[in-house]
Amino acid sequence: MDTYGRKEIEQWIRTLGESAKEGEVFLKALAEALLEEPEAAQEFAYYMETGDFLCKMKVDGYTVIDVMVWQMDHFKAEMDRGKYEMKDNSSKMILRAFDTLLKMKQQPDRYKMLMQSETGTDYPGKY
Repeated sequence: MDTYGRKEIEQWIRTLGESAKEGEVFLKALAEALLEEPEAAQEFAYYMETGDFLCKMKVDGYTVIDVMVWQMDHFKAEMDRGKYEMKDNSSKMILRAFDTLLKMKQQPDRYKMLMQSETGTDYPGKY
């Protein structure tokens, strides 16, 4: 796979960010974080080029798809409360999943605990 530089990553982030209606501060921080983590940049570039997930980058066994599934659970719970911010907004979901994966790399124990305990459902003991 090709190596991607600042220009490509920033352009892809801008394109998704406009669609997602994300703020400039978040988008700039995400682009910088991706550029500092080559494996994450490769994952992101692969997604942008193919619309699919490479899942080569893992944090204690978790991939970006695992993060998205966890976030989807929360998303469904938010919709039950009448909050539809991510409905039909796949760009926001992708950006947030990569942001969370990068944060998980920095704080794996914290995010593993959240993913294993916060299911987004309204009943305890789902897992």
